Parts: sequence; structure tokens; C-alpha cells
Amino acid sequence: MEDSPASGEPTDAELSAFLDEALAPERLAAIETRLRHSEALRSRCAALLTQRDAGGFTLGEIWRRYRLSCPTREELGSWLVGGLADDRLDYVRSHLDVVGCALCRASLADLREEATQVNSTQSADRRRRFFQSSVGRLRPQE
Repeated sequence: MEDSPASGEPTDAELSAFLDEALAPERLAAIETRLRHSEALRSRCAALLTQRDAGGFTLGEIWRRYRLSCPTREELGSWLVGGLADDRLDYVRSHLDVVGCALCRASLADLREEATQVNSTQSADRRRRFFQSSVGRLRPQE
């Protein structure tokens, strides 16, 4: 039985999303705090996990569990550099901003970090090569 969202207690759908880490960070934190202090809520989570593991999958559950709506990492990388077609661009933007997919946001943050590290490494390599190519050309000041 799902509790009313008005009561402040998470619904079963929210608990399932919590277990999949598919909620906004603020909501994840709020539910985690409630779980620490509520045996009844922990029991509901355990029951949801048991039900999920029993094998009775709905199409929606399969879709969410295997993240069939998530863009690929390659698409996220293309989105990051502005290389997607307009229809996919709108979809990825909506997936990140409206749906707020935590997994895709984390993947995007990882891609940004990789790009920063690559740019930093390339810049250091360029400076090193420039210095090495200039060593014999520098004249001492007289």
C-alpha cells in the first residue's frame, strides 16, 4: 500500500526510484534520512526488493531497470560538444533537465572531468614540446 505524498512519507514508486538511485539528489537524501529513523520504511524497502527479485517484471519496470530511455555515453559526449542532431539534442536535454536522470548526470559530469584532464594534459604536452624545440635556439643575453 502506498502512502500519500501529502503525509511526507515516500510512495512505493518513490522508494523503488530511491533503490534505483533515480531521484533528484535532494529527494534521495530526504528518503535516506527517513530510512535511518523508520523501521517501517526499511521494511517497506525490503518488501519492494523481495517483490522485485521475485521475477514479476512489468514492462515499465524493465524499461527503468535497464535504463532503456537513457542516452548512450557516446551520445552524452556528443551532446557535450554540440554534435547531436536537433531531435536527439532536444531528447538528451529533456532527459537531463526535465527527467533529471541521476545516472546520466553523473556520466556527463564524468565526461566533463575527463575533458578537463585531457585538455590539461594536452596543454602540458604542448608546453613541453615547445620548450624542447626552443632549447637550442635561445641565445644567452650579452
